[in-house]
Amino acid sequence: QVQVVESGGGLVQAGGSLRLSCAASGSILGITTMGWYRQAPGKQRELVAEITVVDRTNYAESVKGRFTISRDNAKNTVYLQMNSLKPADTAVYYCQFRVATTTWTRVADYWGQGTQVTVSS
Repeated sequence: QVQVVESGGGLVQAGGSLRLSCAASGSILGITTMGWYRQAPGKQRELVAEITVVDRTNYAESVKGRFTISRDNAKNTVYLQMNSLKPADTAVYYCQFRVATTTWTRVADYWGQGTQVTVSS
């Protein structure tokens, strides 16, 4: 079993910053991709940022230059530093881990419980 716990989030004024953290624990051989997604009311869940095991990153166009994703492999943790926040960033943010539990050829996705980020204008 794999457990995923998110922390961070909250209410911030436009232009402010927040940092999200997410840690995985349990029966983990290794984690390939770590990512952050978000879902605003009435909208589909969308990719915000992802980082591979070799630290290759990918960002949504809307957050490039403002958000930074990073990972600590020793702690099985992923971070999302969010700067210059806008009201349009308001959403529930979910972390995602692609985990190999027994062999590297068998991976599964595990998700955090979600954390609310609200940006006021």
